[in-house]
Amino acid sequence: MIYVTTNLHGDLPKYRALLDTIRFGKKDTLYVLGDVADYGSDAAELLTEMSMCDNVYPVAGEHDLLALRMLTGFDKMLSDGTMPGADFAAEMQAWAADGGNATLEGFRALDADMREGLLDYLSEFALYEEVKAGGKNYVLTHAGIGRFDPQKDLDDYEPADFFTPARPGDRFFADRVLVVGHAPTASGRIEKTDGVIFLGNGAAGGGLACLCLDTGEEFYV
Repeated sequence: MIYVTTNLHGDLPKYRALLDTIRFGKKDTLYVLGDVADYGSDAAELLTEMSMCDNVYPVAGEHDLLALRMLTGFDKMLSDGTMPGADFAAEMQAWAADGGNATLEGFRALDADMREGLLDYLSEFALYEEVKAGGKNYVLTHAGIGRFDPQKDLDDYEPADFFTPARPGDRFFADRVLVVGHAPTASGRIEKTDGVIFLGNGAAGGGLACLCLDTGEEFYV
């Protein structure tokens, strides 16, 4: 089975509970639609655990790319003993205040090899994925597709376009369903409109939502 979830935000216990709930096995596939990092105290451990699962595929959220940039700069400072510039220091302070501190502290606790492995993993996050399940074709992104043009190839969009939130009523593909995470839904549950599925819930909001693309079954943890 093919599953999608989103916004784990460093909550390792919720992630493990979700895997138990869906009875996730080696023949299954899970796509995590962004924002694995930040807020939760287990972000570094969660990222490390996900990196060891070859059937779990992360899609980048804005928190993940920001964490990659901040942690890369921090790791460089650890390696060569340099002090951050004023701009980078200000940006890191803002990131730490907006949920990044937990990610940073977990990263600092890793040894050099594990830090390198975590940075490599974050750098490999895709901006989107395309999958087929249950006889339908899906495009998976973190938030939506900004400046959408049906004639435009997905590889030609800028990263920021995939962080532009889709809204109910937005139209995208005629032949594919867009699945997004990022923002909570009004109902607090998965919502489906014409051509778009909004996963909604995330660990930062107290729960996780997961959808089986093969069957349409919904799971909440």
